[in-house]
This record gives sequence, C-alpha cells and structure tokens, in this order.
Amino acid sequence: MRMQGKVAVVTGGARGIGKAIVERYASEGAMCAVADINFEGARKTSEAIRSSGGKAFPISLDVTRMESIQAMVDTVVSIAGGIDVLVNNAGVVEIQPIFEVNEQIWDRVFDVNVKGLFFTLQAAAKRMVEQNRGGKIINLASEAGQRADSLVVAYGATKAAVISLTKTSASALIPYRINVNAISPGVVDTQMWVEVDRMIATATGKAIGEPRRETELQVPYGRFGKPEDLTGIAVFLATEDSDYMLGQTVNVDGGRVMK
Repeated sequence: MRMQGKVAVVTGGARGIGKAIVERYASEGAMCAVADINFEGARKTSEAIRSSGGKAFPISLDVTRMESIQAMVDTVVSIAGGIDVLVNNAGVVEIQPIFEVNEQIWDRVFDVNVKGLFFTLQAAAKRMVEQNRGGKIINLASEAGQRADSLVVAYGATKAAVISLTKTSASALIPYRINVNAISPGVVDTQMWVEVDRMIATATGKAIGEPRRETELQVPYGRFGKPEDLTGIAVFLATEDSDYMLGQTVNVDGGRVMK
C-alpha cells in the first residue's frame, strides 16, 4: 500500500493506459479520481475498482475547456479533500502524410495534448501549492516525441512539447516540492492502437493489421507493450522513491527509442 492516504487524479482514466494506472493506484491504497470526457466509461471503471475493494470516483473532464478543468479540480477537492498526484494521460492521435495535415488537425491535437495538459497541470499545481504538502505530476509523453516518423508530424510535435513542458514545469514547481516527470510509452496494445493501425493502413494503402505486425517486429523486446507495463513507473513517480527526480522523461517502450 505505497499510496495509502494519497488522492490521485488520472485524466483519460476510463480506458487504456489511464485505466491501468488507476487500477494500480487503487491497489496501492490511493483514492482515485477517474477523469475522462467519456463519463460513462469513467463511471464503469470506478465501479469496478470499488467492487474490488478500492477507492475511486468518476469525473467528467474535457481538457479543451478551461471551465471543465477547474470544475474537475474543485470537485476532487470537495470529494477527497485535496490532490496529491496528477497523471496527465488524456490525449488524441492523428496520423496522415505531411501534406494532408491541415489547421483543424493541428489545432485538435495541440488543444488536447499540449494546451489541455498544461492547463490541467497548472490548475492541479495551484491546489497543491495551497495545500502546502508538495505533490507529484506525471505527464504522458510518447516515443513519437523522440523518433522521426513522417506520418505523425502533428502528434509527434505535441509529444515533443510535452517533454519540454515537463522540464520547464519541473523547474518552476520544485520550490513548492512538486515533482514533475514524464513517462514515454512506445507502442502499447490499447484501443487507441487499433485506431492507429487503421489510420496507418489508410495512409499507406496497406491491409488493416499489417502496420501492427510490421511495428511489432521493430520492438527489441519482441512484443507490443501492455498498459500494465506502464504502471510500475507510474507508482514510482507518484511516491517518495522519486523525490529527488524531476524533469525526466522515462522511456518504457521495449527498447524502441534505444534502437
């Protein structure tokens, strides 16, 4: 029970990596706020955790709306009494050749992955400062922010921005004993990758399923990641074990960036 007594907010917590982190945090004793634009999914995830003896509650959150972000923070505080950990996991992906990227695509991924992430971080950090007991903020980056992939121009740019924001926010917030770090997943077997496979297939003229098979061959570890592969580092970054660590982006990718 390494997170006993902690209140953790996980954005995009209804499914995929976010859901796996919520489930692990709850198993470690945390009270978890499952924040997602898909409220029904957040409700189901929360109910499943409670039925297993954990503590969780759902919150509707649209990170592209400032009033939704502030309402989420206020609701968590009113229900749980504060915020100790924020996992900025909510995100969207777009895949297309460079000449097919338009203003709407660019704005959509930046509104969620960068603007939404930053202002959620800001709102939670303000509350952590008011509480005067420090805190942990964990941003979800991606290998796409570190590798050159011609089909993820906009998405890769957002994740490179997340890596930069992690460093600058860490520098700004450590005087308040708020640690900011990031996790950079590789290819992870989630519903999002079903969509990624379809988008790559459409962009390249390949059969659906072929992009996934080709990508898996490029993972030195030999397989796609599972959401659960990300939960160990998520616990480490949320506990006192990482108190002297800030501004870092940890690759959990089966060796993809290393290669």
